[in-house]
This record gives sequence, structure tokens and C-alpha cells, in this order.
Amino acid sequence: MTEKSPAASRSEGCLFCGIVAGDIPATVVRESESTLAFRDINPKAPQHILVIPKAHYADVAALAGTDPVLAGELLAAVAEVAAGAGLADGGYRVIFNTGPNAGQEVAHVHAHVLGGAPLGPMVCR
Repeated sequence: MTEKSPAASRSEGCLFCGIVAGDIPATVVRESESTLAFRDINPKAPQHILVIPKAHYADVAALAGTDPVLAGELLAAVAEVAAGAGLADGGYRVIFNTGPNAGQEVAHVHAHVLGGAPLGPMVCR
């Protein structure tokens, strides 16, 4: 079990903290004591699932620097979600956007698990 530091408490106004609290509906596909996985409402692939820690951290760097155990639990949850969605054999992509230049839209660390079809090359504009 991962202990939550004061910095990892719920953040008011955070969309994903609202989902964790049950205040905002989501299509949950996996839940553990420390993580939550749910379908993206604007999918970019046939399978597009977001995996988050229940504790609030702004981005993957903040999570890894503060709670590496929880970071590991998050990655393990990503693998379980991909397997559960039938993506393990064909492959899948995991993306962590960090900061505005990377396109991070919600300031709560989240992994995008994408798959279910060939995704093509990584392309940046």
C-alpha cells in the first residue's frame, strides 16, 4: 500500500480527482486501491484507456520524484489494462504527456493506453 503525502491529496477542480471521488461519471475498466483506469471520452484509437493514480500528482515527473512505488504500481496497472483489453499480443502504445508543449490537458498524471489497430509511426508537427 502506498501512503499519500500531503502533496498527493485530492486537488480541487481537478477533473480526474472528481472521477476518483465518484463526482464525475466514467466508464471504469479497472480499479485498485491506488489506481483507476477508464475509457477516454474522446478516443484516438479503437481502444483508448486512461490509467491514473488515485492520488493527485500534476505529471509523471512529479509522481516519479515523489512516490516511485506508486509510479511502479501505475505502470503495472497499464500492463494489466492492456492485457485486459486484448492488446498484449498485437501491441499497444503508452503515452504520458507532461506539460503544455506535450499537449497535457489535465494536470493529473495519466497514461494513455492506445491500441486495437495499427497506430503508425510517432509523428510530431
